[in-house]
Amino acid sequence: MIINHPNLGSRDAAEFTIIGDASLLKRPDWQADDADDAFYAYLYLRDNPAGIHRELWFHEHGDRSWLVVTRDTVTHEVVDVALARDVVLSSKTSRASRASTAAKASKSASEANVARAGRKAHAKRRAKLSTAKDQPR
Repeated sequence: MIINHPNLGSRDAAEFTIIGDASLLKRPDWQADDADDAFYAYLYLRDNPAGIHRELWFHEHGDRSWLVVTRDTVTHEVVDVALARDVVLSSKTSRASRASTAAKASKSASEANVARAGRKAHAKRRAKLSTAKDQPR
């Protein structure tokens, strides 16, 4: 099997050591309330899918880089190869982007709520003034 290393080009799979599922890159938060269960699942529970799967590979007999290899486990066809560093950084960037989008949406919702409350207060004042005009003095 040939792995197209992003930096070094085509390499034989014998130069690499397969570590396992690429989900290992998403380490649980050790300070979370469910840290024990999360680390148990992280360390011991693995899927063994037939088909397309992302795996973590180490270039042991080369530049000692970590790769995320996407391959078909049935045919051993390598679909994609990326540096693990780039995969982690892109997931952090996308998480930060999602958090930023959520914060903007929350801010917009807050601003909309403030505007709605202002309109309600204004309508109440107008209703109060119109009823005060209708009452005899």
